[in-house]
Amino acid sequence: MPGFELFGELERNEVNDVLDSGVLMRYGFDGMRNGHWKSKELEAALQESFKTNHVQLVSSGTAAVSVALASAGVGAGDEVIMPVFTFVASFEAIMMLGAVPVLVDIDETLAVDPKAVEAAITPKTKAVMVVQMCGSMGNMNAIQAVCDKHSLLLVEDACQAIGGSYNGKPLGSIGDLGCFSFDFVKTITCGEGGAVITNNKEYYINADHYSDHGHDHIGIDRGAETHPFLGYNFRISELHAAVGLAQIKRLPEFLEIQKKNYTIIRDALSQIPEVTFRTVPEGGEESYSFLNFFLPDFETATKVSQSFKENGIDACWNYYNNNWHYIRKWDHLKDLKSLYPISNEVKESISKLKDKDFSKSDHYIGRNISCLIKLSWTEEEIRDRANKMKASILESL
Repeated sequence: MPGFELFGELERNEVNDVLDSGVLMRYGFDGMRNGHWKSKELEAALQESFKTNHVQLVSSGTAAVSVALASAGVGAGDEVIMPVFTFVASFEAIMMLGAVPVLVDIDETLAVDPKAVEAAITPKTKAVMVVQMCGSMGNMNAIQAVCDKHSLLLVEDACQAIGGSYNGKPLGSIGDLGCFSFDFVKTITCGEGGAVITNNKEYYINADHYSDHGHDHIGIDRGAETHPFLGYNFRISELHAAVGLAQIKRLPEFLEIQKKNYTIIRDALSQIPEVTFRTVPEGGEESYSFLNFFLPDFETATKVSQSFKENGIDACWNYYNNNWHYIRKWDHLKDLKSLYPISNEVKESISKLKDKDFSKSDHYIGRNISCLIKLSWTEEEIRDRANKMKASILESL
């Protein structure tokens, strides 16, 4: 991770194919494109890879979350339960629909705690969004059981977890809808892009229309298409899809490299008794895009993080004071710093965040260090890195 590290001839050929056709838009211009439909080809490839019936490409992972929720009827005043450890896009995508993000604790998986989910359910709850941060998943069986018990939608944000699986199913294909990101720093990249996957035909049709101004995409004359409902422009371009089409063909290669590099580092750190690792539920397999481990306490994690920096070990983070991925620094959310008016329902819910106790999540995030696993490391570089990480931890204990 990320796929741009290994760009090559396959990506260049697919992009040049689009440039040769001269059609950069994914819809219309049938006569000009000479049968070139990169977005359709990528959707078909993703459909096969994710073992799902339907795939809708969109412009980003953030768009994917909004489109997924909207396609299933989530909107103004509906509550969507989500974890406190995620990327800011999660609550942004919910709030864009006028829905209410309800943030709850994580557990030792670094994903949403099923007990916290159930405790947060109200008559207004419409969906539970699990976020598979840093390449792994939560206890999906327990989360699914809660959703089934209360007749709630289960939406998987698998934007950081492409290639992971649970009980033999690709992450993203377990819930009612799954969301992926193909931005520049993901395991496979389009530059910018995302996808919604589902086995529900109605949700897929809604996603297809909603992501293109409500166009029904019926017939060959785009100008004559009707608009069954309102929509927005969340389209991906053919250029972006072309890059993704090359990258999805290389996903098995990328995953194999990630697992090899991950395993070398994990084996080295496993020799330190004070180091423990993120819990991966039984039946789950990570994408190996990140290695997440715990230290005895926040103070030790802080020392190790500083030692990593001093020793030139990059791409490792403690998220406790990170303003992109953890609730403690989301002041723009808690203070409702918005360019547009926020509904009273959202204000009421968000106002509770300043006083809510998330000490359970602090316990896990404060002790955690998350390390990106790169694709471009040589064997010598990865082993040198593993030894340096081990030495830095031992010095900090």
